Amino acid sequence: MSATLAAVDLGASGGRVMVGRVGAGRLDLTEAHRFPNEPVRADGTLHWDILGLWRGVLDGLRAAGPVTSIGIDSWAVDYGLLDSSGALLGNPVHYRDARTDGIPERVTRHLGAERLYATTGLQQLPFNTLYQLIAAAGTPQLDIADRLLLIPDLIAYWLTGEIGAEITNASTTQLYDVRRRGWAVDLMADAGIRTDLFPPLREPGTRIGPVLADLGLPGEPGVVAVGSHDTASAVMGVPAAGEHFAYISCGTWSLVGVELDAPVLTEASRRANFTNESGVDGTIRYLRNIMGLWLLQESLRTWGTSDLPGLVRHATQEPALRSVMDPDNPAFLPPGDMPARIADACRRAGEPVPTTPAAIVRCIADSLALAHRRAVRQAQQLSGRHVDAVHIVGGGARNELLCQLTADACALPVLAGPVEATALGNILVQARAAGAIDGDLAAMRTVLRQTQHIVRYEPRGDEVAWRAAEDRIGG
Repeated sequence: MSATLAAVDLGASGGRVMVGRVGAGRLDLTEAHRFPNEPVRADGTLHWDILGLWRGVLDGLRAAGPVTSIGIDSWAVDYGLLDSSGALLGNPVHYRDARTDGIPERVTRHLGAERLYATTGLQQLPFNTLYQLIAAAGTPQLDIADRLLLIPDLIAYWLTGEIGAEITNASTTQLYDVRRRGWAVDLMADAGIRTDLFPPLREPGTRIGPVLADLGLPGEPGVVAVGSHDTASAVMGVPAAGEHFAYISCGTWSLVGVELDAPVLTEASRRANFTNESGVDGTIRYLRNIMGLWLLQESLRTWGTSDLPGLVRHATQEPALRSVMDPDNPAFLPPGDMPARIADACRRAGEPVPTTPAAIVRCIADSLALAHRRAVRQAQQLSGRHVDAVHIVGGGARNELLCQLTADACALPVLAGPVEATALGNILVQARAAGAIDGDLAAMRTVLRQTQHIVRYEPRGDEVAWRAAEDRIGG
């Protein structure tokens, strides 16, 4: 049996609709439509242009032609609020907005960091949904809201009229009980958050419903829940053989970790700020968020160029590990002049200050490789899961310098690709639901290895130099 399926993949900088064709020995992807995702600041608040994204989704699904089903994935934590009639109450607020400044510290004092982690298993990030809702307390929108839908669930609702919450994205909210696999209603109540806002949970592979007829989409497809957090779909799209692998889903963020059967909720794990997010087929994505290609994206925007390959070529000629910084410096989180902030961070740390674009790109690449090294080693130590190789998927798999530096830093082979792991993971879950493929995660990953291009980077370089650079930034 073969199937033609549509993956709606919404990222922080753009969205696209990809068409996957799955059959015996076949897993092909083509792009039907790509559209920008440009945040809008209004009255001092940074919003997502959700209606612009909705228009892009519909245009893409029409361009895709008849498909069996549609799956939707997006970034995490952000949400839309619906009133009792099902109407959206305003544009969702962007996670990079400053409204949560100071909120995590206040909530942690009230609820306790240990309790938060023991219940949710989630790392402390200032934009988690928990903190966004506390920041929104008392606002008219939240007061009259009937339902809260995370971004992919909102798009699914507009497509089908069905309300629900897919579990992999729900697990990123810091309002989900990772052991009980349900909403953390006691935690919500103690935080002063209404429990009735949150819809029933769905597992990846669940059929949500048929597309509404008045949307005029070809072929009358259904919508299927996939790993709707884009990282869940990306990890599904890792072409690993066996369980002894680390993954780096490398895009705007670097999500670095291992795949486990159960959460790690130790005090050491909490202090290391590792997160336990739900994955496809009941797995746990044990990982750390690291500021990723955002550092390059904002630098390119400041310089007014899109020639990243050219800058990377020049960066390979720069001295190795000359200037390094901590990519997770909170100063790097907002939009703005990234090169100036990187130079300032190096200056404050006593590092040589990079002054040219090539030197800044090299500083970013070296620093990300160091962050990858720390996270891979910590993930092994904290989880007890030994790693034989590191898989880099997503846009970072195209960056040969970063892939090689990550292999060098981790002293492990790096397997780069597929670039389109998120869309492929989305398609594979739909394909199994449609009966076009059978089997568990291992079987689906075998299909990836048989059909996708993967580049291997062997480790090289000087362990002493990497250790010294790690010490310079407090590793």
